[in-house]
Amino acid sequence: MSSSFPSAYEEQLQAAKLFIEANDHFLVVSHLNPDGDAISSTLAMGCLLRCLGKSYVTANEGPIPDKFAFLPECGSIVDLSQLSSHPDRFAKAIAVDCADRERIGQTQQLFAADCALLNIDHHVTNTRFGEVNVVRSDAAATVEMIYELARYCNVPIDLELANCVYTGLLTDTGGFRYANTTPLVMRIAAELLDLGVQGNALAQQTLETMSPAQIGLLQRALASLAFSADKRIAWVAVTAEQLAETGAANEDTDGLVNYARNIEGVDVGLLFKQKSEREVKVSLRSSDHADVSGIAQAFGGGGHARAAGCSIYASLPEAIEQVVRKVGTALS
Repeated sequence: MSSSFPSAYEEQLQAAKLFIEANDHFLVVSHLNPDGDAISSTLAMGCLLRCLGKSYVTANEGPIPDKFAFLPECGSIVDLSQLSSHPDRFAKAIAVDCADRERIGQTQQLFAADCALLNIDHHVTNTRFGEVNVVRSDAAATVEMIYELARYCNVPIDLELANCVYTGLLTDTGGFRYANTTPLVMRIAAELLDLGVQGNALAQQTLETMSPAQIGLLQRALASLAFSADKRIAWVAVTAEQLAETGAANEDTDGLVNYARNIEGVDVGLLFKQKSEREVKVSLRSSDHADVSGIAQAFGGGGHARAAGCSIYASLPEAIEQVVRKVGTALS
C-alpha cells in the first residue's frame, strides 16, 4: 500500500507510525464542538490504537451530537466541558481534524507540560503545530487519512473502523456531493460497503433526519434571508434568543448555511449564529469563485477553500456588515 503514496506524504505516515509504535497511553482529541469528521476521526484513531495494542483515552470539549451516538465507543469520549477537573495528564497526544492548537480548546488541560503531539488533519489552514504532522489538504476528510494510516500500519479494517471512516467521509462530503468527492473517496467508500457498511442507514441517520428544534431554527433562519446588492452573497442569521426559544443544540445549526449558498447565482453563502451580545460564529460556504478559508483566516478562523468558519466579537449587525464587506471585496 505504501508505494501508492506520494513520497512526501509517505514520509509523514512513516513518522506517525513510528510515533505510535514508540509510545503508549495516548490522549486522542479533536476540535471543540465536534462534527461528523471530528467524531469519526477520534473513534477511528481509537480503533487503530486498540488494534496495535495501545492504551488511550478519547476526549473533547463539547457534547457529541445525538445523531452520532450510534458509532462504536462514542459514549467513551470524555466531554471536558462537563468536568471541573480530570486527574490524568498525558505525555503523548494525537489531535485529529484540528487546524490549529487553539481549536483543541480546554482539552489541552489534559496535556502534560512536555506533551508530544501528533497532528493529523486535512485543513489547508493547518499550522503544523505538532511534533509530528500528517497534513494533506486535498483529503476529503481527516478520517480518510486515518484510513490510509491504518492501511500503512497493516491494521485490519473491521466493521467498527469501517463505519467510522464511512461516516466521516459521508458527512464531510455532504453525502458525496461536494467538490472534495474524489475518485479515491469513492474507491474507499466502495471498499467499506464491501465490508458490510450500511451506507443508506448511515446517510439517513447523519444527513436526512431533522429534529423538531432544527426545523424551528430553519423557519427563523429563512425569515432572515438577505442578499448583497449584486446577489452574489446571501446570508441567514439566528439570534441567541432564537436558539434558546427553540431549544436548539449546536448540531441543529448544521446545514443552515447551505440554504443561502444553494440559491441560484449565489457565490458565497453565510450563516451568522449569535452566541452572545458580542460574539457571533460565522460559517462560510462558496462556489468556485472564492476561497473562503482566506476570508475566515482574516477574522482569526480557518477551514477549507469552499467551507470555513470564524468567530466575530461584535454585535450581530456589526458582524454581518464586517463579513459581507470582506466577502464582497474578495469577489470583486
